[in-house]
Amino acid sequence: MFEPAHGTDVSMKRRLLTIIIGTIVAAGLFCHAPPVKGERTLSPDEIVARADEVRSPQLDYIVRVKVTSMKPGRRDRVATYEVLVKGKEKTIIKTLSPPVDRGTSLLMLGRDLWAFLPDVSKPIRISLQQRLIGEVANGDIARANFSGDYDARLLRTENIGGRSYYVLELVAKYDDVTYGKVAYWVDARNFHPFKAEFYAVSGRLLKTCSYEGYRELAGRQRPTRLVLENPLVKGQKSVIEYDSMVLRKLPSKYFTKNYMKKLRY
Repeated sequence: MFEPAHGTDVSMKRRLLTIIIGTIVAAGLFCHAPPVKGERTLSPDEIVARADEVRSPQLDYIVRVKVTSMKPGRRDRVATYEVLVKGKEKTIIKTLSPPVDRGTSLLMLGRDLWAFLPDVSKPIRISLQQRLIGEVANGDIARANFSGDYDARLLRTENIGGRSYYVLELVAKYDDVTYGKVAYWVDARNFHPFKAEFYAVSGRLLKTCSYEGYRELAGRQRPTRLVLENPLVKGQKSVIEYDSMVLRKLPSKYFTKNYMKKLRY
């Protein structure tokens, strides 16, 4: 019987191995390749910053936001807002509906937040942790970026549905941020946020969040639907929907207490 030369046998084994590896990769069994030699591995804080860039532009912008609050046995509550954002530290939230709340606005400067009411002459100091509507806290809309407010630690990578995710623990640097701790799942391939668990300083789970409805807003794929669920009450949740996101240079004078009474609705 004919026997191939040793060199030919080695060559055939290499080709076979190449075919097997290619088949595995095509099937999606290897969903996150290790860094290429010489490529710098991102730190946990850098991963969070990349995910922030997906969630919202790191430039001035205006976006329409609709929040639907759902509770078992009750009619849904719906509110709409126009949100103006300048960098990471300045935000205005204008309430457009329901009619009874129209004209109410919030101003965030750094981690300080004030409410301006149509029938009250002076602004009222409030916190980022306070509820805006349903399961949505003021900080969920006013301060969407995690980087800078939290120290990040990579716990592990996790495979979900054939995709690899970074699982990070975010611990608040300051007492006045929205949450004491966050568990955060970020797609390892494109840094798309996938889901999060929000905790109080005491360690109590406050709510869970899924990032859904990815489509193009302001030049890139972003989550347009955030579903916040109460872990203690089945069916109690709020849905935040983003639409009409426009990049626009916003004057600094808008983000002052004196200017808030001049806002147009």
